[in-house]
Amino acid sequence: MFRQLLSVFRDNKPLQAMGEDFAEMLQKTYDIIVRAGQIYFTNAASSEDRSYIYKQDVKVNKLERKIRKAVVAHLSFPENTQSVPYCLALMSLVKDVERIGDYAKNLGEVRDFFAGPLPTDDHVGELQEIRSSVEEAFAATPEIFAQAQHEQAMTLIHHGQNVGRRCDGLVEVIAQSSYDAATSAALVLGTRYYKRINGHILNVLSSVVMPLHKLDYFDEDAAAAR
Repeated sequence: MFRQLLSVFRDNKPLQAMGEDFAEMLQKTYDIIVRAGQIYFTNAASSEDRSYIYKQDVKVNKLERKIRKAVVAHLSFPENTQSVPYCLALMSLVKDVERIGDYAKNLGEVRDFFAGPLPTDDHVGELQEIRSSVEEAFAATPEIFAQAQHEQAMTLIHHGQNVGRRCDGLVEVIAQSSYDAATSAALVLGTRYYKRINGHILNVLSSVVMPLHKLDYFDEDAAAAR
């Protein structure tokens, strides 16, 4: 179904504009993730870095509202009923991307209460690997979404599920560590924010492999049947 929806999307100017706005949301949110990760791991944020993140987040929020308004306007015309499934999917997806931006912003804000260097140990090394996996997955998501690349989406979903499990395991290890309270809090928050970012990326990817009523939910059998 998703390929048919994309065909409608490309041939319909209002939907094409929504798709372009969604692609811009993805790019701006990716920029926020990368910049926030740099702040979190190095604590080398300048006032310009923080200003950049907040300004990009505001732009992402405006794009979300713009797309929602365009969807409502588009569906107000009876002749556009054939694009209802795509519009419903888009309404859900823009919220996922907006939440990614919020969690990334929160990631950078951890440094508001924890100014010291992160430990140079295996636990932080694990979190760095999680960060790289999340950033790489999100960097690949726009093309996978735009081209409805089923196999690539499945691969990233499986990889992302493993990332989620790694996050859970890392939180447990941190809880049992000898870190001081501030360090433990900073590491747990960082891990949880990356887990939530990863989860919303998986929601976007699920739109490529799952039927509309199972958006945000991955079922191996249903995905393989598409």
